[in-house]
Amino acid sequence: MSIWFRSDFNEYIKSIGSGNMIEHLGIEIEEIGDDFIKGKMPVDHRTVQPAGLLHGGASVVLAESLGSLGANLVVDWNTHYCVGLDINANHVKSVKTGFVFGIAKPLHLGKRSQVWSIDITNEAGDRVCISRLTMAVIAK
Repeated sequence: MSIWFRSDFNEYIKSIGSGNMIEHLGIEIEEIGDDFIKGKMPVDHRTVQPAGLLHGGASVVLAESLGSLGANLVVDWNTHYCVGLDINANHVKSVKTGFVFGIAKPLHLGKRSQVWSIDITNEAGDRVCISRLTMAVIAK
């Protein structure tokens, strides 16, 4: 059973994915399942730190982008919208090239808050970063 309130995924993603950090870092949405969102981000000159490794901040941007997208697809935009309250990340493996992939899944979908878990892996499927995002659900 799907958790999504909105079903116009492609239109919504196009409307939020240009002219901002999502576009600048090359983040792309690959799949939206019944209860998850999967995206990818390149490990290149835009997303690495001076030592040539994936920047932890770039991983956090991927995590927050996926979790925020999910949070806003769960609510009725006529009455509510979601904004980030808190995010944390544990960086557990370095990446130098290729792509990283994030999968965001809800842990809690409440009336006033949501909590999302975002698991980021490399192309081999090894975990790179574990993140948790708390979103505020705000009435318009």
